Amino acid sequence: MEAITSRIGHGQVLLADGAIGSLLMTRGLPRGAPPEGVNLEHPEILEEIARLYLEAGAEIIQTNTFGASPLKLANYGLAGQAVAINENAVRAVRRAVGEQAYLSASCGPSGRILQPYGDTDAETILASFITQMRALIGAGADIICVETMSDINEAQLAIQAARSVSTSIPVMATMTFEATARGFFTIMGVTIEKACRELEKAGADLLGSNCGNGSLQMVAIAKEFRKFTSLPLLIQANAGVPELRSGQVYYPETPEYMAEMVRELIGAGVAVIGGCCGTTPDHIRAMRKVVDEEMQHRQGIPEN
Repeated sequence: MEAITSRIGHGQVLLADGAIGSLLMTRGLPRGAPPEGVNLEHPEILEEIARLYLEAGAEIIQTNTFGASPLKLANYGLAGQAVAINENAVRAVRRAVGEQAYLSASCGPSGRILQPYGDTDAETILASFITQMRALIGAGADIICVETMSDINEAQLAIQAARSVSTSIPVMATMTFEATARGFFTIMGVTIEKACRELEKAGADLLGSNCGNGSLQMVAIAKEFRKFTSLPLLIQANAGVPELRSGQVYYPETPEYMAEMVRELIGAGVAVIGGCCGTTPDHIRAMRKVVDEEMQHRQGIPEN
């Protein structure tokens, strides 16, 4: 399969998948239980979800390893099983997609706060990420996705960990921003300009944002990113801002709405588009249609 960076370099826009957690809950994951526990107990569910997104048209399928660093897993007494949890997740997706899609290994925050604001030193967090990256890359991941970061220093440590294991594997890095009167900031006060500068310096190949915002806000975030970096951009919006209806979390953005916003994201220069919280295979299927239409238009191919 052609390298993802090569395809993007040729002007292609790639479609990633959507949420995993909500699909796991509809398949029996108890509220408050770690999603990564499924990797040990029911990897067949991971295969099913990966297959659904592949059939919906996703070209990048993520692993269920967002919280699978040893430090994060320690909250559930699972730190000692970190390697197996990460390896099982990669193998489950590979069984589902083979070489039909890129396998993107997810790495989220450690759940700890770095000194001096917190009680955890950089060496401890780095070592935890290295353990996770060795398992993910060793099991055959095509891409590493460091995502939903708010602390630029922690994001850099995760990228450093990936690069210490492989200097060649593509690394995507996303942070989560909030809109303020002064612009976009993470909850740790990181601006988009600083994110671009520091993530690029750390060795990321793609930059962008995921989670925390619906599609319209993500278009504005993408445009801001484009001002400060020439690297390819990755955007994965939530299906809107979640609401509580009859005791259930509801995401208001329909597949049709998110699909139309894909046109705006492509216009803003985004190279990889996917979904975050609240998105489903139906969202990705609708987005696939628009990506194909936009690529045909870009290539001057008449639509059927």
